[in-house]
Amino acid sequence: MQKTKHYYGLCALSIIPIRANTDQASEQLSQLLYGDTFKITEHRKDWNKIRVTFDGTEGWIQKNQVTPLSKETYKDLKAVKTPGYSSDLIAFVSQHNSQIIPVLLGSVVQNAKTLDHTFEGELVSGTMDKDQLVPAALQYLNAPYQWGGKSPFGIDCSGLVQMVYKINGYALPRDAKDQANEGEVLSFVEESSPGDLAFFDNEEGVIIHVGLIMQNNHVIHAHGCVRIDRLDQTGIFNVAKGEYTHHLRVIKKII
Repeated sequence: MQKTKHYYGLCALSIIPIRANTDQASEQLSQLLYGDTFKITEHRKDWNKIRVTFDGTEGWIQKNQVTPLSKETYKDLKAVKTPGYSSDLIAFVSQHNSQIIPVLLGSVVQNAKTLDHTFEGELVSGTMDKDQLVPAALQYLNAPYQWGGKSPFGIDCSGLVQMVYKINGYALPRDAKDQANEGEVLSFVEESSPGDLAFFDNEEGVIIHVGLIMQNNHVIHAHGCVRIDRLDQTGIFNVAKGEYTHHLRVIKKII
């Protein structure tokens, strides 16, 4: 008997890596966190190609990590305008057999009931004021840099910015170069306010980095780890090294 192919899914694990190819050693493009939903666009023997509902990221995940959803349930979850996100660095959901699954900051715990799970922790929902962006970013402070990461235990620069805005009720694209297309351009650092975004480019003029602007000409960003450095019209200045590490390209006011 041929197995039924599923076309929608939900992340029921703490984290699922999204890879560029059908190989566990392939580049990690991004991650699914608990509660994230996705469409399955292609089937392979041990892999599914997916499109993440929240930001449209496409890549491959292992088939044995997929929890299938019906089309109707997927539509119902997608229609929720103000999902609840875990606001704890780490919390838990309990399964019907009393086993627990750790869930990380920013996980969509609103969807726990779909899995017959019980969420044990604090959650946030709805659109927050702009002054909540920096406090949310500080929860990731010292998280190690990880290409494609989105959690307090490994995160990249654009993942940090996306997750901070997501927790506060705002949607941003996954990659820095796409995030830079959002919002209103500001001419000078002095025009910015905490929560605005600073983008940085390489020698070819390609945007490769993003950080969240803080008070008093500082920026929080993921570089080696999530860290706070000084920001001026030239770029990011690492006081400990006594040098600029990133060249400022543009400042954007998103909200």
